[in-house]
Amino acid sequence: MTLDCNSSLPLHIQLKSSIEYKISNGVYSDQIPSERQFMEEYNVSRSTVREAINLLVREGVLEKRHGKGTFVSFKPIHEWLGNLSSTTETIYQMGMRPGAKLITHYRTIPPAYIQEKTGFSEAYFIKRLRYADDIAIGIERHYYPVSIGEKLIEHDLDNATLYDLLENELGMNFAEASQTIRSGELFEEDKQYLRIPSHGQALIAERIIKGATRDVIEIEEAFYRSDMYNFKINLSRKFGS
Repeated sequence: MTLDCNSSLPLHIQLKSSIEYKISNGVYSDQIPSERQFMEEYNVSRSTVREAINLLVREGVLEKRHGKGTFVSFKPIHEWLGNLSSTTETIYQMGMRPGAKLITHYRTIPPAYIQEKTGFSEAYFIKRLRYADDIAIGIERHYYPVSIGEKLIEHDLDNATLYDLLENELGMNFAEASQTIRSGELFEEDKQYLRIPSHGQALIAERIIKGATRDVIEIEEAFYRSDMYNFKINLSRKFGS
């Protein structure tokens, strides 16, 4: 593979973009190739390779390990999710007092769409009602591997942040997270908990968290009153890439 020598973009910027693309598509998920391998693959000088890699290291995409090489950097979850932090943190940011109530928990065979996204043939289900200043604002439906769920339920889930328990009590290391947000209806069984009109829409946030081995730690479907939320997203242009 070669880079475009006639492009207005410097070669090290083109190489940087190519490496980022391969990281985002899972081609590089752990250690990246050596400088020599990049030089041969892209037909570029060592200085071009080093400039590209150093830029990615400064941006936190890659990390150098002395005597071992250069690796894809696993970032803490709070860096991956931006303003969409835990529900507890979000409620605090709204200037309100957070609260939770455990509704139910049990071992189960999850729905087919959950199995497809997680690989869980069996899971531990935890459902909680979330409050802001004693107002019910959301329903959170969590699916965990059975071994994790059974440990979580030993704690007081009315007075705990699940992410804190996973990280600090269970020693889970979060490496990867993705989230989608859409509108939709509540499950029929959950409509009794939130004051939403019969055909009203809820804000649905689906979040999948994976550990360092890429195994799913949790999938959450959270249904929130849309009138309680608004989003501010800060955008910046990434020059030179």
